[in-house]
Amino acid sequence: MTGAREVDTPRGPARVTLHRAEEPRGLLLLGHGAGGGVDAPDLVTATAAATAAGFDVGLVEQPYRVAGRRAPAPAGHLDEAWLAVVAAVRPGHDGPLVVGGRSSGARVACRTATTAGAAAVLCLAFPLHPPGRPERTRAPELDGAGVPVLVVQGRSDRFGVPADGPDRRVVLLDGDHGLRKQHDRLHEVVAGWAAEQLDR
Repeated sequence: MTGAREVDTPRGPARVTLHRAEEPRGLLLLGHGAGGGVDAPDLVTATAAATAAGFDVGLVEQPYRVAGRRAPAPAGHLDEAWLAVVAAVRPGHDGPLVVGGRSSGARVACRTATTAGAAAVLCLAFPLHPPGRPERTRAPELDGAGVPVLVVQGRSDRFGVPADGPDRRVVLLDGDHGLRKQHDRLHEVVAGWAAEQLDR
């Protein structure tokens, strides 16, 4: 069962499309990339995998996207809106809260994980640095998540490839930042990891 609702945030209305598991035991909230939407192929696959594992999955559209803008809002605005969505959607869902997203959405999830009360973070194509600018690393966001993190990354991602770390597992798939290949493997990895979060 799927349903969409708008959520008021300090940065304007966001939209959450909720995909319900048959027997939900947790909640996973996923955000989109900077210029894309919640229909990105990797988000669709991750949603299917997590609902099969027992998570209700909320796909979150940031206020700037709901308003029809392509250019992303500043990081602080994204985080503020995200936390408002978490506060609005979390009640009524038992079990662990897991947050995540693709690219920019993964960054937001990492930056806000502990404030949101998340048990873990799922990062799809975490943008470790701008293409060709490894000195502008965003590793501190990933390192600072404060909870266990799964990163699924393309082997040839121009935005860099994070390494495994304390409480961080990195799974590499063929392809680039779009994560358009090996969706059977992506489904398998996310489903297995999601089940682990429910059994912790």
